[in-house]
Amino acid sequence: MLSLERQRRVLQLLRENGSGNVADLAQSLGVSASTVRRDLREMDDRGLLSRVHGGASLLNADLEPGLMSRSIEHSDEKRRIGEAAAARVPDDSTVLITGGTTTEAMLPFLAGRQGITVLTNGLSIATHLSIYPEISVVVLGGVLRHEEMSLLGRIAEQALAEFQVDVAFSSAYAMSAEHGLSGAHVNEAGTDRRMLQTADRLVVLADSTKFARRGPVRLASVDQIDCLVTDSATPSDDLDTLRGRGVEVVIA
Repeated sequence: MLSLERQRRVLQLLRENGSGNVADLAQSLGVSASTVRRDLREMDDRGLLSRVHGGASLLNADLEPGLMSRSIEHSDEKRRIGEAAAARVPDDSTVLITGGTTTEAMLPFLAGRQGITVLTNGLSIATHLSIYPEISVVVLGGVLRHEEMSLLGRIAEQALAEFQVDVAFSSAYAMSAEHGLSGAHVNEAGTDRRMLQTADRLVVLADSTKFARRGPVRLASVDQIDCLVTDSATPSDDLDTLRGRGVEVVIA
């Protein structure tokens, strides 16, 4: 059972019972107690549950659809997209990685890379990178958006002015071959736009489902996007349009 599948099952069990101890969870999942403890630590770091002595309890059942189910949806496609995106991180570079489940998928493929500095406003991004001591991590300050575990606002935008960013990697709420990258939340737009404009190069990570919707807030026009990393199910007409407008298209 993959870790995301285990963690989804853990949340289901906690919703059913309110809490659970490590031994019972391990038996239900058919894994070792140490594996369960590792999952609980990660889920606690992400704000999905609260660790208690000998087990865990659920903080808020409403968090699961927002964070966990998005991590699980199209996980194979996201893993491939993440691997292809990580291959485009230059050696000895400063890169910006925005929060999101697709950008999280690129992080394991950065392991062992030397000379990389990562800027991020995503607390989950920073937590995942904390196990790679060879990667320097800078967390941009700001106001916490709890449901997304991201930092927003003027503090984050001011911090960006201190850095020269080589490449920005952004996940997508929605992507259009005509209108570019768009988001869902007006209160995030200022920070997101500032982050994407900071870098010399912008790489967007978007699976095919992101082309089926359009967000209310425009974040980056097609002309600002240098590279799109997506999957083979993305409509070919959209990809041809993007290529025609100078966007490098990578099919993962």
